[in-house]
Amino acid sequence: MAFYDGLFNAFGLRDWCDQSASTAPMSMADLLKANNAGSVDPNAVAFPFPSLDNLNDACAHFPQTRDLTAGIENAFLSGKDYLKIVLDPITQPLSWALDGTLYVFTNTSWWIIVPLLVAFAWFVSRSKPVTIFVALSFLFLGAIDHLHVEMQTLSIIFVCTGLSVLFGVPIGIAMSKSDRLQRSLVPVLDLLQTLPTFVYLIPLIFLFSVTESKLYGIAIILYAIVPVIRLTDLGIRLVDKDVIEAADAFGMDAKQRMRKVELPLVLPNIMAGINQTIMMSLAMVVIASLVSAPGLGMLVLRGIRNLELGVGIVAGIGIVLLAVILDRTSKAALGRVDKANKKH
Repeated sequence: MAFYDGLFNAFGLRDWCDQSASTAPMSMADLLKANNAGSVDPNAVAFPFPSLDNLNDACAHFPQTRDLTAGIENAFLSGKDYLKIVLDPITQPLSWALDGTLYVFTNTSWWIIVPLLVAFAWFVSRSKPVTIFVALSFLFLGAIDHLHVEMQTLSIIFVCTGLSVLFGVPIGIAMSKSDRLQRSLVPVLDLLQTLPTFVYLIPLIFLFSVTESKLYGIAIILYAIVPVIRLTDLGIRLVDKDVIEAADAFGMDAKQRMRKVELPLVLPNIMAGINQTIMMSLAMVVIASLVSAPGLGMLVLRGIRNLELGVGIVAGIGIVLLAVILDRTSKAALGRVDKANKKH
């Protein structure tokens, strides 16, 4: 007899309770319980929590937890085809961008791509130590035959970070100008920022083929776009009101004020958001190797799957080097922006 049988009997609901039964597949807990019918459950308590499963034991009209999970899955699968019709043409350019950038980064000769990347590091950082570190890191990766996979990872970071900034900055600006939009988007951003990284991949696997680059591209962008949105919104909201009033006094309209006053002042915040977006993209690239994202993550996955200690550790060192390159370069660029703002 279930604990809550007496409760439903006391309210005269026994006939109603017996009219329904769960149609969801048997859970593992129920299967184990059925195979050990004669044994005593060591976790049984005198007064169990009125959970769905405990209430269902006494009244079959209550759904079980597995009914809830099965309902979510069935609802998603029933709308999957309609989602694909809408999302496929919208997201296809992402696959083209990822595949095209991957082709360029991996098929350009090392004596062209490496000097270009070192020159770019100097251009954005104007720091000799950072530039020398970038050059030595790429030379080291080439010496251990990891330059090719490093370029694969870098190409993914390049595309996903670029798109995150392209979409994130305007969204942050729009949030800063509308309290209603901010209130509606903050829960979404909280969800994206706290959702476990593996969970991002579950619905995408059902929507897209694992051979499509946009599968891991969407996961990386959704995970990494949050910092640049938040910091852009925060930076604009923290602009001194006196500065805004002075811009208005000079007769600037909203667009001129944003372009000539607010954006230059919040550029350090935006650069800090870009730095965090780069780091989060790199973290997600490793997880995305589970759905065929190329690069160093595949080597880490191989090291775990085949218990190849050396392969995994060397790939991990490559990821660390890439993270340090991107972090130091972006921080040096942020320092340049701060100095330029202080001079003005």
